[in-house]
Amino acid sequence: MVHAANSFLLIYAALFPIIDPVGNVPFFVAATLGCTEAERHALALGVARYGFFLLVGSLFFGANVLGFFGVTMPAVRVAGGLAVSAFGWRLLESGGSIDGGRNTRTRADGTGPPDAFYPLTMPLTVGPGSISVAITLGAERPPWRQEPLDLAFFVATALAAIIALCVTIYLCYRFAERTVAILGERGTNVMLRLAAFIMLCIGIQIVWSGVSAVLHH
Repeated sequence: MVHAANSFLLIYAALFPIIDPVGNVPFFVAATLGCTEAERHALALGVARYGFFLLVGSLFFGANVLGFFGVTMPAVRVAGGLAVSAFGWRLLESGGSIDGGRNTRTRADGTGPPDAFYPLTMPLTVGPGSISVAITLGAERPPWRQEPLDLAFFVATALAAIIALCVTIYLCYRFAERTVAILGERGTNVMLRLAAFIMLCIGIQIVWSGVSAVLHH
């Protein structure tokens, strides 16, 4: 039981600070401006669901997929960093404010709600950093032919940790509307602009780390 708890906490603790669902709430709010409460709830559930499949796929099959296509981890960081930077820049440059329009059936620009997979799940929630960590954790799993019981134990604890993490993501995004209500229109707009700039910086840092890894090899 103690070993199971340690394995669970290892995977959860390794992924939680990188995914940072609490810190991502401002980005989720910014990307869902103009959505109704029901649409936000559906998007939160969709992000949690897509995040589960991305993390499970990265954990158990990520290394094999990258090897099949000949893609290196630095390349994943560069591509993911560019995607994060582009998303942060778009949020930073987007206009609009938080007002009653978010309770209408459509967004202020006349389009429907954003897609739950891109950019809300990838790269906002499950980005290149969390994918890299998941692939690294998966590479440490016991071999099936030599230690089948240990592998089954690893799979069970890993799935439990990822499920718990996705539940955390859902709860944070599910109640993101309360953040808007507490901060008010002006406070939320300031928070969104600052968060967008931070995301832009994070994306550039991820790109830089990927480029640095390539140069050092």
